[in-house]
Amino acid sequence: MASRAAAVLGLMTLTAMFMGQASEALVFAFSNHAQGTTGGNRFDQEIGQSGAFEIMDSSTKFIWNTFHQNSAADRKNVDKVTLIVESMDGVAYTSADEIHLSSDYVGNYGGDVKAEIRGVLYHEMTHVWQWNGQGKAPGGLIEGIADYVRLTAGLAPSHWVKPGTGDKWDHGYDVTAYFLQYCDSIRSGFVADINAKMASGWDLGFFNDLTGKSVDQLWSDYKSKYAASG
Repeated sequence: MASRAAAVLGLMTLTAMFMGQASEALVFAFSNHAQGTTGGNRFDQEIGQSGAFEIMDSSTKFIWNTFHQNSAADRKNVDKVTLIVESMDGVAYTSADEIHLSSDYVGNYGGDVKAEIRGVLYHEMTHVWQWNGQGKAPGGLIEGIADYVRLTAGLAPSHWVKPGTGDKWDHGYDVTAYFLQYCDSIRSGFVADINAKMASGWDLGFFNDLTGKSVDQLWSDYKSKYAASG
């Protein structure tokens, strides 16, 4: 594996335009710490630095739009987001404003790796921008919102479960993503609104506040909808 000193490092600045006014510049940074490995080389060949910046840019704009965050005042105070490709277990994770993508996963992935990387990065970039109820919201909801963004962007992979699958609403990931899609279908902007509420804390009553139904009733209705159509 290439050393950190030898890793490719690039920077790009995004100045987002909303309401006719420019927001403060947001800097994207990219570094490949796995150059010379199968996964590191595959990332460079299939995506590259310019592709990485394009995905970071497009995902950020998509997330802001999904969350109805039309101004800097609506969003988390983030000045720089860094993507690091490195050898590690798992697929990817986000820590504060750094996204870490596994070169091992990239190297071993058997399908359309470009689409998969884009989908994974849309998920991870959501973690950079979403609120988490000041650390009190269920982890399954946090991961479900990230997968909801991926789903809404048309980047859900074929191996995801089908809508209506799952035993509990906050199972997380694809299970919760489809449930949130249902909630959004009965209240347009539901995901944006619940994310905004989580800026100041967490309460299960947010579901009732936004839809007039408890989360348990919503889950029951959701399951019944797909049981009836199955």
